[in-house]
Amino acid sequence: MKVLLLNGSPHAHGTTYAALSEAARVLKEEGIETEIYHLGTAAVHGCIDCRSCGKTGRCVFQDDPVNTIIEKAASCDGFIFGSPVHFAGPAGALHAVLDRAFYAGKRNFAYKPGAAVVCCRRGGATAAFDSLNKYFTIANMPVVPSQYWNMVHGANAADAQQDAEGLQTMRTLARNMAWMLRSFEAGRKAGISVPTAEPIARTNFIR
Repeated sequence: MKVLLLNGSPHAHGTTYAALSEAARVLKEEGIETEIYHLGTAAVHGCIDCRSCGKTGRCVFQDDPVNTIIEKAASCDGFIFGSPVHFAGPAGALHAVLDRAFYAGKRNFAYKPGAAVVCCRRGGATAAFDSLNKYFTIANMPVVPSQYWNMVHGANAADAQQDAEGLQTMRTLARNMAWMLRSFEAGRKAGISVPTAEPIARTNFIR
Protein backbone atom coordinates (compact mmCIF):
# COMPACT_ATOMS: atom_id res chain seq x y z
CA MET A 1 0.00 0.00 0.00
CA LYS A 2 1.17 3.50 -0.80
CA VAL A 3 0.28 7.03 0.30
CA LEU A 4 1.07 10.06 -1.85
CA LEU A 5 1.83 13.18 0.21
CA LEU A 6 1.56 16.30 -1.90
CA ASN A 7 3.64 19.28 -0.77
CA GLY A 8 1.84 22.34 -2.09
CA SER A 9 4.26 24.85 -0.59
CA PRO A 10 6.66 26.82 -2.78
CA HIS A 11 9.34 25.90 -0.22
CA ALA A 12 10.57 22.35 -0.73
CA HIS A 13 11.71 21.92 2.88
CA GLY A 14 9.63 24.42 4.84
CA THR A 15 6.91 24.05 7.44
CA THR A 16 4.61 22.01 5.19
CA TYR A 17 7.39 19.56 4.43
CA ALA A 18 8.14 19.21 8.14
CA ALA A 19 4.49 18.33 8.84
CA LEU A 20 4.25 15.88 5.94
CA SER A 21 7.57 14.28 6.88
CA GLU A 22 6.31 13.53 10.39
CA ALA A 23 3.25 11.80 8.92
CA ALA A 24 5.39 9.95 6.35
CA ARG A 25 7.76 8.72 9.05
CA VAL A 26 4.93 7.11 11.02
CA LEU A 27 3.33 5.67 7.89
CA LYS A 28 6.62 3.95 7.10
CA GLU A 29 6.73 2.57 10.65
CA GLU A 30 3.26 1.18 9.96
CA GLY A 31 4.51 -0.58 6.84
CA ILE A 32 2.98 1.87 4.35
CA GLU A 33 5.05 3.06 1.39
CA THR A 34 5.14 6.84 1.00
CA GLU A 35 6.13 9.45 -1.55
CA ILE A 36 6.36 13.18 -0.83
CA TYR A 37 5.85 15.01 -4.11
CA HIS A 38 6.75 18.70 -4.23
CA LEU A 39 4.78 20.84 -6.69
CA GLY A 40 7.69 23.21 -7.07
CA THR A 41 7.61 26.85 -8.09
CA ALA A 42 6.97 26.63 -11.83
CA ALA A 43 3.86 28.32 -13.20
CA VAL A 44 0.65 26.28 -12.97
CA HIS A 45 -2.34 26.66 -15.29
CA GLY A 46 -5.82 27.29 -14.00
CA CYS A 47 -8.67 25.22 -15.42
CA ILE A 48 -10.05 26.73 -18.65
CA ASP A 49 -13.17 24.52 -18.69
CA CYS A 50 -12.34 23.13 -22.14
CA ARG A 51 -13.84 19.71 -21.19
CA SER A 52 -11.14 17.85 -23.16
CA CYS A 53 -10.31 15.75 -20.10
CA GLY A 54 -13.79 14.23 -20.18
CA LYS A 55 -12.71 12.23 -23.23
CA THR A 56 -9.08 11.54 -22.36
CA GLY A 57 -8.87 11.46 -18.56
CA ARG A 58 -5.91 13.83 -18.83
CA CYS A 59 -5.58 17.59 -18.72
CA VAL A 60 -4.93 19.35 -22.01
CA PHE A 61 -1.98 21.23 -20.46
CA GLN A 62 1.17 19.12 -20.52
CA ASP A 63 3.71 21.51 -19.01
CA ASP A 64 2.89 21.37 -15.29
CA PRO A 65 2.48 18.57 -12.68
CA VAL A 66 -1.25 17.82 -13.07
CA ASN A 67 -1.06 14.81 -15.38
CA THR A 68 1.85 13.40 -13.38
CA ILE A 69 -0.27 13.58 -10.23
CA ILE A 70 -3.24 11.94 -11.98
CA GLU A 71 -0.96 9.10 -13.08
CA LYS A 72 0.53 8.69 -9.61
CA ALA A 73 -2.95 8.68 -8.05
CA ALA A 74 -3.91 5.60 -10.03
CA SER A 75 -1.33 3.47 -8.20
CA CYS A 76 -1.74 5.04 -4.74
CA ASP A 77 -4.10 3.94 -1.98
CA GLY A 78 -4.32 7.12 0.07
CA PHE A 79 -3.47 10.81 -0.10
CA ILE A 80 -2.35 13.65 2.15
CA PHE A 81 -2.43 17.14 0.65
CA GLY A 82 -0.25 19.66 2.48
CA SER A 83 -0.37 23.41 2.06
CA PRO A 84 0.77 26.63 3.67
CA VAL A 85 -1.94 29.13 4.51
CA HIS A 86 -2.09 32.11 2.16
CA PHE A 87 -4.75 34.70 3.03
CA ALA A 88 -6.75 32.08 4.98
CA GLY A 89 -6.72 29.66 2.05
CA PRO A 90 -4.46 27.02 0.51
CA ALA A 91 -1.59 28.01 -1.76
CA GLY A 92 -2.94 29.17 -5.12
CA ALA A 93 -0.81 26.74 -7.13
CA LEU A 94 -2.08 23.78 -5.12
CA HIS A 95 -5.68 24.88 -5.58
CA ALA A 96 -5.18 25.15 -9.35
CA VAL A 97 -3.54 21.72 -9.49
CA LEU A 98 -6.27 20.02 -7.46
CA ASP A 99 -9.07 21.68 -9.44
CA ARG A 100 -7.72 20.16 -12.64
CA ALA A 101 -6.52 16.85 -11.20
CA PHE A 102 -9.90 16.10 -9.65
CA TYR A 103 -11.83 17.23 -12.70
CA ALA A 104 -9.73 15.19 -15.12
CA GLY A 105 -8.73 12.25 -12.94
CA LYS A 106 -11.44 11.95 -10.31
CA ARG A 107 -11.76 8.20 -10.80
CA ASN A 108 -8.15 7.73 -9.63
CA PHE A 109 -9.02 9.24 -6.24
CA ALA A 110 -12.47 7.78 -5.60
CA TYR A 111 -12.97 5.55 -2.54
CA LYS A 112 -9.38 6.10 -1.37
CA PRO A 113 -8.76 7.79 2.01
CA GLY A 114 -7.64 11.41 1.93
CA ALA A 115 -6.49 14.00 4.44
CA ALA A 116 -5.51 17.66 4.33
CA VAL A 117 -2.68 19.24 6.32
CA VAL A 118 -2.23 23.01 6.62
CA CYS A 119 0.60 25.07 8.08
CA CYS A 120 0.60 28.68 9.17
CA ARG A 121 2.46 31.15 11.32
CA ARG A 122 -0.61 32.21 13.27
CA GLY A 123 -4.14 32.20 11.75
CA GLY A 124 -6.33 31.18 8.84
CA ALA A 125 -5.64 27.47 9.17
CA THR A 126 -9.19 26.21 9.67
CA ALA A 127 -10.47 28.05 6.58
CA ALA A 128 -7.68 26.58 4.44
CA PHE A 129 -8.28 23.14 5.97
CA ASP A 130 -11.98 23.32 5.13
CA SER A 131 -11.23 24.30 1.53
CA LEU A 132 -8.97 21.30 0.94
CA ASN A 133 -11.37 18.84 2.56
CA LYS A 134 -14.00 19.72 -0.04
CA TYR A 135 -12.01 17.87 -2.70
CA PHE A 136 -12.41 14.63 -0.77
CA THR A 137 -16.10 14.98 -0.10
CA ILE A 138 -16.94 15.62 -3.76
CA ALA A 139 -14.94 12.62 -4.96
CA ASN A 140 -16.33 9.78 -2.82
CA MET A 141 -13.20 9.79 -0.66
CA PRO A 142 -13.29 8.81 3.03
CA VAL A 143 -11.72 11.59 5.11
CA VAL A 144 -9.09 10.43 7.60
CA PRO A 145 -9.54 11.89 11.10
CA SER A 146 -7.01 12.85 13.74
CA GLN A 147 -7.11 14.08 17.33
CA TYR A 148 -7.43 17.74 16.26
CA TRP A 149 -7.63 19.68 13.02
CA ASN A 150 -4.59 18.84 10.92
CA MET A 151 -2.50 21.97 11.37
CA VAL A 152 1.09 22.71 12.30
CA HIS A 153 2.20 26.19 13.32
CA GLY A 154 5.47 27.93 12.61
CA ALA A 155 7.12 30.41 10.29
CA ASN A 156 9.65 27.81 9.14
CA ALA A 157 10.59 24.16 9.54
CA ALA A 158 12.54 24.80 12.73
CA ASP A 159 9.48 26.42 14.30
CA ALA A 160 7.34 23.46 13.24
CA GLN A 161 9.57 21.09 15.20
CA GLN A 162 8.59 22.98 18.35
CA ASP A 163 4.84 22.52 17.78
CA ALA A 164 4.49 19.40 19.91
CA GLU A 165 0.70 19.22 19.55
CA GLY A 166 0.78 19.79 15.81
CA LEU A 167 3.35 17.05 15.24
CA GLN A 168 1.41 14.68 17.48
CA THR A 169 -1.66 15.40 15.35
CA MET A 170 0.39 14.40 12.28
CA ARG A 171 1.39 11.13 13.92
CA THR A 172 -2.18 10.33 14.92
CA LEU A 173 -3.32 11.15 11.40
CA ALA A 174 -0.73 8.77 9.95
CA ARG A 175 -1.74 5.92 12.26
CA ASN A 176 -5.39 6.46 11.41
CA MET A 177 -4.56 6.48 7.70
CA ALA A 178 -2.67 3.18 8.06
CA TRP A 179 -5.58 1.68 10.02
CA MET A 180 -8.10 2.74 7.36
CA LEU A 181 -5.95 1.37 4.54
CA ARG A 182 -5.59 -2.00 6.26
CA SER A 183 -9.32 -2.06 7.02
CA PHE A 184 -10.19 -1.35 3.39
CA GLU A 185 -7.76 -4.01 2.22
CA ALA A 186 -9.33 -6.53 4.59
CA GLY A 187 -12.75 -5.59 3.26
CA ARG A 188 -11.67 -6.15 -0.34
CA LYS A 189 -10.24 -9.54 0.56
CA ALA A 190 -13.55 -10.40 2.22
CA GLY A 191 -15.39 -9.61 -1.00
CA ILE A 192 -16.76 -6.20 -0.03
CA SER A 193 -16.76 -3.94 -3.07
CA VAL A 194 -17.26 -0.20 -3.36
CA PRO A 195 -20.86 1.02 -3.72
CA THR A 196 -22.47 0.98 -7.13
CA ALA A 197 -22.80 4.56 -8.26
CA GLU A 198 -25.97 5.94 -9.77
CA PRO A 199 -25.73 7.92 -13.01
CA ILE A 200 -24.92 11.50 -12.03
CA ALA A 201 -27.93 13.81 -12.09
CA ARG A 202 -26.92 17.35 -13.05
CA THR A 203 -29.29 20.22 -12.45
CA ASN A 204 -29.00 23.95 -12.09
CA PHE A 205 -31.02 26.53 -10.23
CA ILE A 206 -33.26 27.72 -13.03
CA ARG A 207 -34.94 24.43 -13.88
